[in-house]
Amino acid sequence: MNAQAENAPSLPFGLARSGPTALRLVLGAQLRRLRRESGITPETAAHTIRASHAKISRLELGRVGFKERDVADLLTLYGLTDPDERAVLLDLARQANLPGWWHKYSDVLPGWFEFYVGLEEAACLIRCYELQFVPSLLQTPEYARATVRVANSGRSADEIDRHVDLRLRRQKRLTGPDAATLWAVVDEGVLRRPVGGPEVMRAQLEHLIEVTRRSNVTLQVVPFDRGGQFTVGGPFSVLRFDAPELPDVVYLEQLTSALYLDKPEDTEAYTQVLNAICVEAHSAERTTALLEELLAAYR
Repeated sequence: MNAQAENAPSLPFGLARSGPTALRLVLGAQLRRLRRESGITPETAAHTIRASHAKISRLELGRVGFKERDVADLLTLYGLTDPDERAVLLDLARQANLPGWWHKYSDVLPGWFEFYVGLEEAACLIRCYELQFVPSLLQTPEYARATVRVANSGRSADEIDRHVDLRLRRQKRLTGPDAATLWAVVDEGVLRRPVGGPEVMRAQLEHLIEVTRRSNVTLQVVPFDRGGQFTVGGPFSVLRFDAPELPDVVYLEQLTSALYLDKPEDTEAYTQVLNAICVEAHSAERTTALLEELLAAYR
């Protein structure tokens, strides 16, 4: 068995439950490592599978699905010939091509956001900073509907319902035996902005008080008199995964697209900023007290 075969991974325990996006990321990372260790250029790899240099890049970043034949040809090119080791990666390719639960929402799910939903499903830790709205994973159905209507004016009632259903389905990631941990930091204006009217806001505040009692959910609020320097960069999320093969990913949403950053220098920079925001913010205990104060104003 050659050195590359000795380094080829077994499928990490439980990773398959994380969904196809995580599997594509793992497989892409392994193909990139094998290619570099064998001294093969992206151009040569692309020629082998009758594709472009850009496709090799997308494959190695886990942004597209894998053809089993292409993976087999690349493994041969990279010198990975041990049948057991090849079987692991080829099985990974097959599993990575299975549709995620979110596929049934493809009629209302933009392609640039579909990748995030897959990452969110795979993440063990989700940290986010929000300036305008309550984080999607913590919204009530009524609050979600109000924000979806703002972002999707002109859409039919059925499409609005589908958007809301998708958002509520994503919230299941915070429940169950494999629930992710959510650490959210929001600007105080998020809690004071009357989205959907008084009834909606009262229910949303009650929900935040209830949900933050969970051990896997932490909410902090940045008060108006602190953290002004952090409002310039806008909202963002940092996702972390159990599988050591997967790097942290920073998600930056724009009006009609999104940026995904996974270079260590980028993720470390955003993590440091998020840590600094947490220091400026109220503690989780003080945040709960603030939520109760705001709720009292609606009674």
